[in-house]
Amino acid sequence: MTTSSSHNGSFPTEDVEAGPSKRDVGSGEDDDPLSDPFDISQTKHVSIKALKRWRQAALVLNASRRFRYTLDLKREVEKEKRRRMIRSHFQVIRAALLFKLAAEQDIGMLISNIALPPTSGGDYGIGLEQLASMTRDHNFAALELYGGVKGLSNLLKTNIEFGINGDDIDLLERRNSFGSNTYPLKKRRNFLSFLWEAWQDLTLIILIVAAIASLALGIKTEGVEEGWYDGASIAFAVILVIVVTATSDYRQSLQFQILNNEKRNIQIEVMRGGKAVKILIFDVVVGDILPLRIGDQVPADGVLVTGHSLAIDESSMTGESKIVRKDQKSPFLMSGCKVADGVGTMMVTGVGINTEWGLLMASISEDIGEETPLQVRLNGVATLIGLVGLTVACLVLAVLLGRFFTGHSTNSDGSRQFVKGQTGATDAVNGVIKIITIAVTIVVVAVPEGLPLAVTLTLAYSMRKMMADKALVRRLSACETMGSATTICSDKTGTLTLNQMTVVEAYAGRKKLDPPDDSTQIHPMVVSLLSEGAAQNTTGNVFVPKDGGEVEVTGSPTEKAILAWAVKQLGMKFDVARSETTVLQVLPFNSEKKRGGVALKRKDSEVHIHWKGAAEIVLASCTTYLDSNGHLQSIKEDEDFFKLAIDEMAARSLRCVAIAYRSCKIDKVPSDEESLDQWVLPEDDLVLLAIVGIKDPCRPGVKDAVRVCKEAGVKVRMVTGDNLGTAKAIALECRILGSAPDAIGHTIIEGKVFREFSEKEREQVAQEIIVMGRSSPNDKLLLVQALRKGGEVVAVTGDGTNDAPALHEADIGLAMGIQGTEVAKENSDIIILDDNFASVVKVVRWGRSVFANIQKFIQFQLTVNVAALIINVVAAVSSGSVPLNTVQLLWVNLIMDTLGALALATEPPTDQLMHRMPVGRREPLITNIMWRNLFIQAFYQVAVLLVLNFWGTSILRLQNKTREHANDVKNTMIFNTFVFCQIFNEFNARKPDEINVFSGMTKNYLFLGIIGMTCVLQIIIIEFLGKFTSTRRLSWKLWLVSVAIAIVSWPLAIVGKMIPVPKTPLSLRPIQQLRNHG
Repeated sequence: MTTSSSHNGSFPTEDVEAGPSKRDVGSGEDDDPLSDPFDISQTKHVSIKALKRWRQAALVLNASRRFRYTLDLKREVEKEKRRRMIRSHFQVIRAALLFKLAAEQDIGMLISNIALPPTSGGDYGIGLEQLASMTRDHNFAALELYGGVKGLSNLLKTNIEFGINGDDIDLLERRNSFGSNTYPLKKRRNFLSFLWEAWQDLTLIILIVAAIASLALGIKTEGVEEGWYDGASIAFAVILVIVVTATSDYRQSLQFQILNNEKRNIQIEVMRGGKAVKILIFDVVVGDILPLRIGDQVPADGVLVTGHSLAIDESSMTGESKIVRKDQKSPFLMSGCKVADGVGTMMVTGVGINTEWGLLMASISEDIGEETPLQVRLNGVATLIGLVGLTVACLVLAVLLGRFFTGHSTNSDGSRQFVKGQTGATDAVNGVIKIITIAVTIVVVAVPEGLPLAVTLTLAYSMRKMMADKALVRRLSACETMGSATTICSDKTGTLTLNQMTVVEAYAGRKKLDPPDDSTQIHPMVVSLLSEGAAQNTTGNVFVPKDGGEVEVTGSPTEKAILAWAVKQLGMKFDVARSETTVLQVLPFNSEKKRGGVALKRKDSEVHIHWKGAAEIVLASCTTYLDSNGHLQSIKEDEDFFKLAIDEMAARSLRCVAIAYRSCKIDKVPSDEESLDQWVLPEDDLVLLAIVGIKDPCRPGVKDAVRVCKEAGVKVRMVTGDNLGTAKAIALECRILGSAPDAIGHTIIEGKVFREFSEKEREQVAQEIIVMGRSSPNDKLLLVQALRKGGEVVAVTGDGTNDAPALHEADIGLAMGIQGTEVAKENSDIIILDDNFASVVKVVRWGRSVFANIQKFIQFQLTVNVAALIINVVAAVSSGSVPLNTVQLLWVNLIMDTLGALALATEPPTDQLMHRMPVGRREPLITNIMWRNLFIQAFYQVAVLLVLNFWGTSILRLQNKTREHANDVKNTMIFNTFVFCQIFNEFNARKPDEINVFSGMTKNYLFLGIIGMTCVLQIIIIEFLGKFTSTRRLSWKLWLVSVAIAIVSWPLAIVGKMIPVPKTPLSLRPIQQLRNHG
């Protein structure tokens, strides 16, 4: 037994995919040495010190098993060492690169000294080692020797515009020549390792030693035929406990393995055969052409083909938070880094273990655990109960040893077990061993080792089921915390709406296009400018099949809507429009500025700068507009008309996007590449071309989901970048706002208004906000912070890179699986795979279910604990013997621990859970209702079994039998009745606060299976394994009596539930504080 884990007093780490561990230093009660070490309400931002304290305070029988899913210090240290090594290597590369740039005049000498001409690598003009060396060492000289990016693409048989061919033969050849984008995972633990881990329990080791000693002594005194039963039965019972425990743990690990595999399944976009296709990150090959956008993860090593304002966050590799700009002079990209800004295209030059990131992943890839608040708190409960059990076991040991050596202990036939001067040493030792095994078994039963592990069991079950409900859990603790959520700050687009956007309304000048797809109503010059802007000012793409099939449009939903409108309604030829201009500079759409722009050079050397973004923001930068006849008009006189058009479209829940442009003289454009990269695109004096209204319908089921949240006491807030008119219309449609008159005060607010409040004012205003429009990611972060300071448990959804701070700050960060960037996903706790708000509500149900299931298991287990301890203590003190022997207690332990956890911790969520208020994070684990149920059942069981223990012989009419036979039948009856009491009480534990404990039972096949299996095994034990368990066969009448006594627990539970309990919760904290200070 230990009070801490030697291999688990560990620093926190996160899953490898989530990047390096980022723990706050921690403050307040978490670090107070006098506070309860198990009082940790949330583990997302908890300090390392607090995590170490609770481990050291825990009473643990099997450290390796108990702490398997917690954070491991040794692995974290190894991981950090490896990361430092790679970072130091990167620093050397950077230093060499800077030195080289400083001595650029000697580039010819560098080339001759450093770079070697390419040597053929199989089917390709360059070999694997040369390619890997060039990328790893950032050898720009070698790249130039190979002919730059264009020359390298020829060596790799890649078209830098259309990508590789991408057929099966091509992909196979590339993998054979340059490797695959995978790294070797550490071998999964097999079943034998779980058996070994389950065997590490100190009490079980003591019991095995005792069993071996008992076996040896038994054979010596009684012969082989009779003497082996006692020792073998204990050994068999211990082995059964180990096998069942290991099987349960192994199944759990398989479930976590499946979930870990899902986390690694990152989908990325590549160009193959001129078409943008989605593939898994593992399917990337050398030569692939990949578009890079803000928030993307660089999936492999490579070189930059084209880029505009491209900035890479290399902190995952270098350890520095500095953003590195990438251009033609610094073209090398490292796997595992993130795109912080800009857009670009890269060509893959290294994959898998041929990259630094791949080597890092191969060396540290391992399932890494984490604490959850319930896990920590249950360790506290288990420690408290364990200390009580340990005290009781010591008391029983002292009493039994005292009675044994004073001659007060008798055998079942009435003879004394020990007579001074007459009893031999062998018999005395055998008697002492039996007493020790009973005391140790009481410790096994009393210390609820499975209680904290039940959290992992229910989380593993819940996470697997949540996958079917389109939610991928990245942090275990998020499952629990979601059950405590009091507010959900949800995005609009794609979460509350379908994200299926179409242009349904359009204005060209003052003319409303009706229908919006009639381009004949617009002057050809306006059509040409709109096509030019749509084709180039986009991150989307249009693919026209050569066989004349349907045009495929890719990109974000907004981009797809505008591109589809331009192609189908304006007659835009995407490839032609792009070929007529050259891109000079790109400013990608920015969620802060709400617009994006591109500078283009036409064939006649004229420069056009196109802008697209939020209608009222772009409109404010316009001074003129082109009417439908192509004439330039001043916007001043018609500004109110355009504003009214925007408001009317917004009121019909349309997203309004304005498209504008301006000309720029060629001499105002920087001529050199470096200045051009830093050029800030002019965004004033714009010419308005069109305003389009994009319809994105509400998701089916969102209204019901919002209603369920309101009934469950969870307030839904909408935070969107759309203008207030659109936001209000969608909020009314989704029933987030009850009615238009509800939009008073600060109920509906703009982001810029909210951010101008003081911190104190924001805390007050935040409580009122239901809709926030025109919000930036920073506004969302400020809202989350204000709500948390006000005591709310906040869940927030996000999909963009800039949402990462809010996702990280929130109690539960929910990233969108379809539209979410990799940066957003890595900062989230749960990924909503279908981007649907209804799935968020399902996560709330599962979160509440986790807490409810744990409470059911606690009630059941504590009832068994209390009853077993009292019965054995009272019997030991009064008569010197215990009615429940070692083997029987181990079987009871199996029922209440592993099997009980499987039965109760895997109950599916019910609608009833969403008719309650959120579970407070500091709400007691054992409620007054549970205390009532527990005491009633435990009192009944103790009373009945003690009556049987003291007066069972006469009650069961066994006076005519021999004393030994009568005693054995009585003890068998006590054991059988006790087990059936637990079986029937398991039904009661399903519904602690409901009369009908059978509702929904038929849907839980696992529960029914475990109950059935327990009954069958109990019958086998009593009827056929008497020699091993020291039981006697019971008559059918006694079987009926056992079941009848046990079944009384059902009506007793109904009566008990009618007894009112005080609302003020009882607390174990005074006892815990006494223990901490004692």
